[in-house]
Amino acid sequence: MLQDTIVIARAGGPEVLTPARRPVPEPGRGQVLIRVRAAGVNRHDCGQRARGPNNHESDIPGLEVAGVVQAVGDEVVGLEPGTEVCALINGGGYAQYALAEAPLVMPMPAGFSDEEAAGVPEVAFTTWYNMFFVATLKPGGRVLIHGGTSGVGVFAIQLLTALGHPVYATCGTPEKVDLATQLGARHAFNYRSEDFAAQLKADGVAIDAVLDMSGGRYMAQNLDVLAYGGHIVHLTTGTAAATPVPLGAVMQKEARVTGSRLRPLPLARKIEVALALKSVAWPLLGNRIRPLVHRVFPLAQAADAHRYLESGDSFGKLILKP
Repeated sequence: MLQDTIVIARAGGPEVLTPARRPVPEPGRGQVLIRVRAAGVNRHDCGQRARGPNNHESDIPGLEVAGVVQAVGDEVVGLEPGTEVCALINGGGYAQYALAEAPLVMPMPAGFSDEEAAGVPEVAFTTWYNMFFVATLKPGGRVLIHGGTSGVGVFAIQLLTALGHPVYATCGTPEKVDLATQLGARHAFNYRSEDFAAQLKADGVAIDAVLDMSGGRYMAQNLDVLAYGGHIVHLTTGTAAATPVPLGAVMQKEARVTGSRLRPLPLARKIEVALALKSVAWPLLGNRIRPLVHRVFPLAQAADAHRYLESGDSFGKLILKP
């Protein structure tokens, strides 16, 4: 049986996203086939598209989906056809059907639409892994998020605030600053017109963990406001060829400057994150945490979704509907 998909035809801009008919995959041992009702669009998808196809990743982009279990492979327990779910997947989300590893299939959050549920897995896994595995954030630790109204930022502000962490954020417009504070940020700064580092220092705030989606643009300022032994965690390399690191400041504060990529993580590591999310974060969904779906695009308009994401005008999540 064939399905409608969007594939990366070659390296390039959004125009290289091309409709294609592909066979519906069959679940292997420990896998689940999901009939996709909505798929999230992420910056990683844009990066993969810009780099072009390779021999170790699916040429069908998409790292998160929501839908219905269609079939299960051998040794899958607790998931039956017909069950509504969302899942973190290793590519293949821009399609009518997608494969997921069973431990990374998450319950459909109560009261969520397909579109809302599709916008949760990638941001939830990214936030939890980087804050609690990489940055080893302690109870009450203070967090600064660059990109406070991105998909990750929207989820992270709500989750961390719900868990008792003071959260600060930077955003690019007054409207996004207002949104970040409505989500729970103690203070949000317009990075185009405000010096966030000077204001944090004036308020006596030292940051324990920085979640940085700016590509290293604020390395000096991050170190300036970082608490002793704090972590700066980068989620993107940005466009700069290299990011200068003030070694004196790193040494003085014993700062940890690091970063991560979610997709290449070993499955065992992702399973650890999934278990933590199911235990702590999932009960908060719909109560203390709700994704913001900015726009929904038909699957065939994936290129338009990428253009909109890269314009910088969006907030929260963009979603595709097969």
